[in-house]
Parts: sequence; structure tokens; C-alpha cells
Amino acid sequence: MRRRSLVLSVLATLALLLGPAQANAGPVRGDRPLPGYTVDNPPLEPALVDGRPSRVLQGVHEHAAYVIEVPPRWNGDLLMWAHGFRGATRVLTVDPPGYGLRQRLLDQGYAWAASSYYANDYDVRAGVLSTRDLADHFGKVVGKPRRTYLAGVSMGGHVAVRSIEQYPGRYDAALPMCGVLGDHELFDFFLDFHLAAQDLADVPAYPFPADYATGAVPLIQQRLGLTGTGTGNELGAQFRDIVVNLSGGDRPGAQAAFAYWKDYLFGLAGPDGGGTLAQQPGRVATNADTDYEPDSPVDVDASVRRVPPADPVARRTQRLTEVPAVTGRIGVPVLSLHNLGDAFVPFSMEQYYRADVARHGRGDLLVQRAIRTVGHCEFSDAEVARAWDDLVRWERGGRRPAGDDVRDPATVADPRYGCRFTDRSAYPAGTRGMFAACP
Repeated sequence: MRRRSLVLSVLATLALLLGPAQANAGPVRGDRPLPGYTVDNPPLEPALVDGRPSRVLQGVHEHAAYVIEVPPRWNGDLLMWAHGFRGATRVLTVDPPGYGLRQRLLDQGYAWAASSYYANDYDVRAGVLSTRDLADHFGKVVGKPRRTYLAGVSMGGHVAVRSIEQYPGRYDAALPMCGVLGDHELFDFFLDFHLAAQDLADVPAYPFPADYATGAVPLIQQRLGLTGTGTGNELGAQFRDIVVNLSGGDRPGAQAAFAYWKDYLFGLAGPDGGGTLAQQPGRVATNADTDYEPDSPVDVDASVRRVPPADPVARRTQRLTEVPAVTGRIGVPVLSLHNLGDAFVPFSMEQYYRADVARHGRGDLLVQRAIRTVGHCEFSDAEVARAWDDLVRWERGGRRPAGDDVRDPATVADPRYGCRFTDRSAYPAGTRGMFAACP
């Protein structure tokens, strides 16, 4: 009787974990998405390479949609492309490499492959595993590549840098762009933004009340003089300077970037709505050790509420979670690009990553470049093409390419910082006009 009860208990637990459809129907086949997801992967028209069409393969593998494209004369190398944050949608979609990189790869003889990942939300684990599975699948349906490169944008940058740590020896080089290279520190930044604003405006502190987005934010903005196009009163100016320091320090375009991003960042406030860590990645965030500068006219360090992570296990673990740590223990060349004024995935991500890599004595394997734009993942085709070509030459034994020093405050604050690798021909398109033209 006890054995029968134990079996029933196990079956009941599986039913809760898998959901009714999966518990009743058994495991989902790998060529189908997981329950609750659908796939939108319309046929991709082959590209022309020297007048000849590429070979395109599409399908679903290990519950993730994918696209593979191989040029007529494949050079034997492969780029895995990692997409960014999809949000809460339950539709799986695939992005080809952006910024003109798709055609450039094919013209140079490279194949590429991109996965939807098997899940959306902020799920880096899904990105790491699906990218690995697709790379293995490529070896079976096309051929084993001689070299495999990784490139990713935003959350895809997090996927790329965790992948080279998770699977040493599998990938040969990585190109993260506008990436979440500081892992948990991104969510610390969002938390810091709101706690500092609440403290300076003297409104109820975290955890946010249920009506935070509609109630407290307008009050905070009003008290700090940041409503509409307002540039802030004395407290608002202190808040702006705190955000600038937390997002990368004094640097060209920083004040314009704050004005550009402040309303969006205020809109990220809200209570934990339940669900998984991927749906609520802010659970790893803490401000326990944050140093809020400047400390005048209000000493925020003394008055702000200190908040521990809601999920301390996820914060501490080195396991591959939905929001995994990045150690900086790299073994292959990494070349990164970052928008200097980005405050959604702020420039400070590069500084945290540089410190992590340096701590392991791997600084010679990392090159970083600042691009003088304010938008998130706002790069020209020329900026990405130069980075890709330089990374490939480096990986093949060429000289380590040049980069920017992201850690020295005086260097970063120089009015000309970021000019070296910013595409001058793109000025003043997009947000580039927020910066002075480079000489």
C-alpha cells in the first residue's frame, strides 16, 4: 500500500510539473515546440552569392525553431547567431544575423545558424542550450565545421559569453554586442535606479506597491523635476548624476542619454507578478553593496533602503540558470561592441566584464569598443563589419586588434572617447547627433 501511494505521489508531481497536456501525452517530440509555444518560422529566401543561391535549411530541433544558411562555396567555418530578449510572447521566432552581417558572412564563405531558443522571457539557459544543440545539428545535416564562432546582441550577448564558459573548447571566438556582460549587475542597476529615485523623492520604498507604475512614478518625477522634458531640480540633478555613475561614469553624451532613457526606465517598475525566474529576473537583484555617488545634497547611502536578492540561491550559484553568472574565465578571443549612452543595457556592463576577465588574468583575450550612440544595439553595418573582420583575423593568429579602455575614468570622460571605432560616415543619423561630431 505504501509503494502504491508513493507511485501515485510521483505521478501527481510529474503532472504538476509538466502540465496536463504533456503529462497525458508523454514527452514532446523534439521537432515540436514545448507546450504553450508555437513557431513562426516563414521560409527564408536564399541569398545570392556571386550569382548563385545559398542553401537554406529550416525546421524545429530540440523544441526550438532554427534557420541554417550555407553559401555555395562553404569555407568550412560557422557563425552561431544569438538573438536578444523576446519578452513574454509564446511565439518562437528566428532572427538572421543583422547589420548586413548575413550577406557579409555568405560572401566570405561562412555558414551561419540561428535558433529561436526553446523558450522566451529572460532565459539565458534556453539560449545557451539551444545554440549548442543547433551547432550539433548543423554538424549532422551540413558537416562538422572547422571553427565555430558566436555572435549575439543584448541578452544574446549574455548567451554568447556564458556559452564560451559553459563549453570551453566548443567555440573559437565570440562577438557580443550591446550585451548583458555584467550578468546580475544589469538587474542591480534597474533596482538601484528605482530605489535611489524613491529615496530622493521620499516616497514609499521597495517592494513596489501594486499601483507603483500609475501612482508613485508620476509623484517621483514631479518631486525630482523630471516630468516631461524637465531636466530636474537640485534633487533631480543628483539623481541624474547617480544614474550616470552607475551606468558607466562620466562620459560623452551621458546627460543626454539620461534624458533619453529616464522615462523608459521609470516604466520598468512593478511588483513581482509570480512565475519563473526567467519571467522575473529581477529576483537576483540587490543593492546591498551599491555606493551611490554623489552623496550631496542627500546622503543616499545612509538613507536608501537596502534590499537583499529575492532569490539568493539564483544570485549565488554558478550553475547554468535562466539568469546565470558570468565569471570572465575565458579561453578564446572576445571582441565586444557597446553603445556609449545605452541605459537599458548600460555601458557599465563592459566595465564589470573587464574586471571579471582581468581577475582571471585573461585580459589579453578581450577587446572592447565604445560606439557613440545612445540607442540600445544601435550600430552601423560598417561598425559591425569591422569588428567581425578584426575578430576573425585575430582568432586565426593575427595581431590582437585595438580597442577602447573602458575602466579608466579619465579616459572614458574624454570628450573624444568612442571616436576611434564609431562610424563617422553614419553621423548624425539616429541618436548620433546627441554627441559632438568626431574630429
